[in-house]
Amino acid sequence: MIPEARAGRQGWRTALAALAFAATALIIYGLFSSGFGRPPRAAVETPQPVPAPSPADDRPPATAAGEGVTAAEGRTPTPAAEDRAAAAAAVPARRAVVPALAVISDDLWLTYLPAGLARSGGGAIGQEPGVEGRWARWSAGGDFVEARVEQGAVAAGWARYRERVAVLNARAITVRGRPAVVGEHLKGGRMIAWLERAGTGAWVRVSDSLAGELVTIATSIRAPVGD
Repeated sequence: MIPEARAGRQGWRTALAALAFAATALIIYGLFSSGFGRPPRAAVETPQPVPAPSPADDRPPATAAGEGVTAAEGRTPTPAAEDRAAAAAAVPARRAVVPALAVISDDLWLTYLPAGLARSGGGAIGQEPGVEGRWARWSAGGDFVEARVEQGAVAAGWARYRERVAVLNARAITVRGRPAVVGEHLKGGRMIAWLERAGTGAWVRVSDSLAGELVTIATSIRAPVGD
């Protein structure tokens, strides 16, 4: 009788322990299912709807800082754009190189002339003892370029040729490494004269309006000898 009573009590204890375990598991599952112990989620704002643009807002995008808009487009230029336009207008446009060689004589020619000039004269120079040569002239309105080549004893050396060419207010310079003088022509305008080589002298004259082009024109001369 005693062993059977002990066995009955142990069975009840096992059943109670199992029941307690099951209850504990249910409680733990309920806690985790309810979100207990988790950090709260941050509230997310609902985005506001974007209003549709009205016809009055239908404008072109703004330009970058400093970028002007021309008046032809119906808008006012910015001060920065006006300053750049004024600076560009203050810089004189570069003159174009002539499309073909401007021949002075058989062995001397120009490779540069101010744009817009056209051949307006030229030929053999007047006959003189010990000298022969040719001349050429290009002009447009009041602008002109005149070039002359002289060959013979008058150009045997620089000192002799310098005595032949009259240059007012002369200043010594060089043209492509050759001795030269620059100054005023007796009949007006500016001129440069130089000894191209022994036996050949040359000079270039321009109108006062083309005085800034004189050196460029003179240094553009080329010859089959020495170039």
